Amino acid sequence: MSQIVLSRVNKHYGDMQHAVKDIDLTIADKEFIVLVGPSGCGKSTTLRMIAGLEDISSGEIRIGDKVVNDLPPRDRDVAMVFQNYALYLHMSVYDNLAFGLRNKKVPETEIKAAIDRAAAILGLGEMMQRKPRQLSGGQQQRVALGRCIVRNPQAFLFDEPLSNLDAKLRTQMRLEIKRLRTQVPTTSVFVTHDQVEAMTLGDRVVVMKDGCIQQCGTPLQVYSEPANKFVAGFIGAPSMNFLESEIRAVDGGLAAWTPSMQVPIPARYREALATWVGRKVVLGIRPEHLSIKPSEHPIGTATIEVIEQLGSEIVLETRMGPLTLTVARVDPQLPVATGEKVELSIAVGQLHFFNPDTEQAIK
Repeated sequence: MSQIVLSRVNKHYGDMQHAVKDIDLTIADKEFIVLVGPSGCGKSTTLRMIAGLEDISSGEIRIGDKVVNDLPPRDRDVAMVFQNYALYLHMSVYDNLAFGLRNKKVPETEIKAAIDRAAAILGLGEMMQRKPRQLSGGQQQRVALGRCIVRNPQAFLFDEPLSNLDAKLRTQMRLEIKRLRTQVPTTSVFVTHDQVEAMTLGDRVVVMKDGCIQQCGTPLQVYSEPANKFVAGFIGAPSMNFLESEIRAVDGGLAAWTPSMQVPIPARYREALATWVGRKVVLGIRPEHLSIKPSEHPIGTATIEVIEQLGSEIVLETRMGPLTLTVARVDPQLPVATGEKVELSIAVGQLHFFNPDTEQAIK
């Protein structure tokens, strides 16, 4: 079993910086986990501690059946793909792929068989005698992936491997990595600051902030059931709208009230919000759950301030009194203009509520 277990793992840099704080995480055999969060959240440090490139300050890391706290990187049986590919520029693609196996004194016949397999999976056959400088960024990244595959490690570790690629290549390489998972099912830890990569690649997503895990769950769980305001704002594009609201009793039910609008609260939220009547909450509304089409839950008239034409959809920035609301997934064929007034409607079943003091979700 190539399970990876982190138990109360901490990383201190001197007395001033506590980079990773009491991380507890179990990664199942053959599971693909994505660590995601803003710069400085501790995700790359966590990955480097698993790899052995950073010492841990306290806690325990287990790979398979071994505690690896004191093992050097070469003895951990993991393979890492770096942001800058880390290829040997003076070597051919074939020699780059063979390098690690040759260091382990693997027979050349076995090396060739392993390289042929990796080349077939990644489409590297025509590149074997080229040097890295003769390859595109996407081709170099495939060579870096191939170097991991030939080693047949217990785990793959990816440190923001797509961040140096342009948008089109990033999309292509995401597909390559998803295809690789089906052909070479190996325990994998992938680090990124890009929530689209996290949502499309991960079996589970680990959202980090300030060295702590904020939430760990499937992509759908972290999107639809965010644990706190940070996760809600970080996952999803465009970002969630947050509105300071007051819970009020209205006509035998509850509503979230702001100076510009009143949003009815569906029955499934009423028990959780019953004790919040007369108190302030943060109301969260995803842009895709607002609409300028008529529905049974209109919330008022807004003025269009900014139009982003994305081809497949339009994103609108609108103003309703003092409130700014982002509206997504508007039909690109719909005629809209800056300054135009539109009626906003809401999918009330998709609302989110957060404690304004702790920022934790109210459930």
